[in-house]
Amino acid sequence: MSLTSQDISRIAHLARLELRADESERMLTQLNGFFDIVEKMRAVDTTGVEPLPHPVAAIQQVALRLREDTASEPNQREANQRSAPAVERGLFLVPKVIE
Repeated sequence: MSLTSQDISRIAHLARLELRADESERMLTQLNGFFDIVEKMRAVDTTGVEPLPHPVAAIQQVALRLREDTASEPNQREANQRSAPAVERGLFLVPKVIE
């Protein structure tokens, strides 16, 4: 997959960026370079290769330090929502921003 200059213009428009011609050309080269790397990685046969929990696990045993997934602070939802302009059923109401 490779991008064209029209693709770069569209992406810049969506990101609300103004790119000069030289910047647009540089972005095109860089993004196509990234896609080339991804294609090379996809071409590698990884059948039977187990995912590593940590990159260093390939050369030494790694003990992951995981903590319990528990709430460590009291629920202060109501106190936090007192200053909100609009709340409904415990949720913040915000204006629609998607066109």
